[in-house]
Amino acid sequence: MSPVRLLSALSAAALLFAAGCSGGGSDSSTAQPQVPQPTGTLEVIHASPDAPDVDVRVAGLEIAGSVPYKGVRVSAYEVGDYPIEVVGNVPGGDVTVIPAAGQAAPTVTIGEDQRVTVVAAGEVAGIAPIVLTDSPPAIADDEVRLRVLHAAPAAPAVEVYVTAPGDPLGAPLGTFAFGETLTPDAVVVPEGAYRIRVALPGSPSTVVYDSGAIELPGGADLLVAAVASITTGASPVSLLATTGSTTLEFLDVDTPSDVRVVHASPDAPNVDVVANDDFASRPVVDLAFGTGTDYLGLPPGDINVKVVPTGADAPVVIDADLTLAQGTSYSVYATGLLADIAPLVLVDDTRRVATEARVRILHASPSAGAVDIYVVPGGTGGDLSSAAPAFSGVPFLADTGYVELAPGSYDVVVTGAGSTVPAIGPVTLTLDGGGLYTAAAIDQVNGGVPPTLLLLDDLAP
Repeated sequence: MSPVRLLSALSAAALLFAAGCSGGGSDSSTAQPQVPQPTGTLEVIHASPDAPDVDVRVAGLEIAGSVPYKGVRVSAYEVGDYPIEVVGNVPGGDVTVIPAAGQAAPTVTIGEDQRVTVVAAGEVAGIAPIVLTDSPPAIADDEVRLRVLHAAPAAPAVEVYVTAPGDPLGAPLGTFAFGETLTPDAVVVPEGAYRIRVALPGSPSTVVYDSGAIELPGGADLLVAAVASITTGASPVSLLATTGSTTLEFLDVDTPSDVRVVHASPDAPNVDVVANDDFASRPVVDLAFGTGTDYLGLPPGDINVKVVPTGADAPVVIDADLTLAQGTSYSVYATGLLADIAPLVLVDDTRRVATEARVRILHASPSAGAVDIYVVPGGTGGDLSSAAPAFSGVPFLADTGYVELAPGSYDVVVTGAGSTVPAIGPVTLTLDGGGLYTAAAIDQVNGGVPPTLLLLDDLAP
């Protein structure tokens, strides 16, 4: 045998030996290249105005946790069928809200390059999914593609007008009711400035929403959902626009800021509040210690606030510059003894959640040191022998934030930090789902302890 033929034979034998020693056969030893699988996009929108934060599960796996109202979560999936569950985060545990009890989980089919949107819509007692399937085309850089959904459960059927900012209404783009899209297919418009107005059918003069001038950017593919407004102002809806990666909210152009004023300075007289030095027209008059106003609608932006004795222009005991955000609610507390009086500004969350009571407690007693706050089951007489404080060492001018509690009866007790001797309470509260409860610990009139409670929102007398 020639050297060349001998070398070839030995090489072939070596390869056969190596294959035989691989332990399984030639097919299993060879790595197969991964073939990319076609995918689509799943988008989930929380549009239930009185529902708690939710977790989203796809095929039994949680893809998003604690999604708030108007929150949007987007994920890519291989093409196929996927069961969807939405689970509400409620005090003491979680509750599946989609599907409804006794029903099978809804299944969505995701096709190649499709954008499937699941909107958890309706009030929580009747929450249900709205499923939209879209195969978006390429969008020109100077055009905007729009799909519009009515997702505000308490709003009636409405007409929608889309115009240039300064143009009259003209003809409506369409009419739709809750759960419907405005047009069967997406609408493509040039990029630029637009004005969107919503009116009652057949009554174009009754505009219930006005976006004002808004800019629609070129190349965007927008799903615009009319959702229930939970902010300030009279409009029942706002517009939530999502591209699948970015989310914007457009409030009604006339949406104000809401401000209430609370007198918590124990030795200060009754007071008036003056806005922007307009002493002739005072939004708050004769406010007494231990009381608060209703919310006042004020223009968003910068504002100067002065507090003076009732009927007088001086002395100005508080002179504060505030910046108010559109659609935001604030409580402005006059705090401390008169010699050191100062404003405390808190942002209020006024959304009501049907499955929970929401409670906030503020330490506004200048004569009291740091405190512990206990929240124990009602009917126990405020027994703290085996209880731990819900909040420990709360200093003057600190608050608990909003605490979510299951509806029911509770005893609230305030003690000095590290003590179990009640300084306030026990105060028995019966809390309802959907309730908002605010209390501030304040001094006695003219100052001093024991402190007492100033009650606001659903606790107000």
